[in-house]
Amino acid sequence: MAGAVLQQTPVTFRSRCLPAISHLNRRTPGKISLSSNLKIPKLTVKPLARRIRGRGARMSDTAAGSYATALADVASSNNTLDQTYADVEKLRKVLSEEDVVSYFANPIIDDAEKRSVVDKIAQSSDLQPHVVNFLNILLDMKRIDLFSEIAKDFESIYNGLTRTELAVVSSVVQLESQQLAEIAKGVQQLTGAKNVRIKTAIDPSLVAGFTIRYGNSGSKLIDLSVKKQLEEIASQLEIGEIQLAV
Repeated sequence: MAGAVLQQTPVTFRSRCLPAISHLNRRTPGKISLSSNLKIPKLTVKPLARRIRGRGARMSDTAAGSYATALADVASSNNTLDQTYADVEKLRKVLSEEDVVSYFANPIIDDAEKRSVVDKIAQSSDLQPHVVNFLNILLDMKRIDLFSEIAKDFESIYNGLTRTELAVVSSVVQLESQQLAEIAKGVQQLTGAKNVRIKTAIDPSLVAGFTIRYGNSGSKLIDLSVKKQLEEIASQLEIGEIQLAV
């Protein structure tokens, strides 16, 4: 399949290590220090990051963009961009769970407790040290609630640096690997991308067939669903009726 890279939707990671919310310590903490004692020599968060070095991937002027840029810089310098992307995807799923979000957003829970949970998540997800350090910085800076946005921005940066085209394939049932490989090859030919990464989604409203969304923020759509065909047939029938009435 030439240079096309096929990755199906990752398995959902559940934060089994997170203590039940009903058992969380609700004591009022004392002074909370925002300074971190962690030694992270290469991680620098620059405000209003606009561009990633290397291939010039642009980033929006947001806090999430700045953090994503800093993490991408570290991953690039360590030659761990692919592994870091995989770690970010793992964390995206864990930190999007409602109980986890509520836990880290709770100001009553002591920071030491939260850091202990971060350590457990890191161990269960087998995260790289610099990703764990990054997560602890977000915790110290009270920015862990931004992780979903950071992950989205990091994905955009990663795609730009690796010349990867993301294609989201929606279907009524899960497509076979061979079918997804053919779709990846087709998207690669359309876009000229070096790599193509496929994410899948189930959409029963399509009736049958599938859709492919790609491009910046999914701006381009290939609709091969039965739903689309039925809409076109209905549209043609309506036009026919109007013509007959005239």
